[in-house]
Amino acid sequence: MAIACASPLRRLLAAAGAPARSFHAQPYQAKVGVSEFLNGVGKGVEAHAAKVEEAVGGDLQRLLEARTLRLKKLGIPCKHRKLILSFAHKYRLGLWRPQAVPKIVQ
Repeated sequence: MAIACASPLRRLLAAAGAPARSFHAQPYQAKVGVSEFLNGVGKGVEAHAAKVEEAVGGDLQRLLEARTLRLKKLGIPCKHRKLILSFAHKYRLGLWRPQAVPKIVQ
């Protein structure tokens, strides 16, 4: 019933199997490692890339499963731990990925 009430353009797109909305996303990196992940998070988290990569052995999956206590033992501040865990959760759900071209912050 919802399609009958929709606009003609939306009905045409729905019939063609295309999504109703188009979002132009930045290209994603093909392979994401620990350092690429932390660089994608930004906000100063990339400063801890060497410590984290050494602790998880360069395995992104182990970083995604890491808990706050493990990151705390590495000496990562609370704000950065919170950012890492938040973006790890988004990455697991498929809502976020690091961009291929790093952002230029001025």
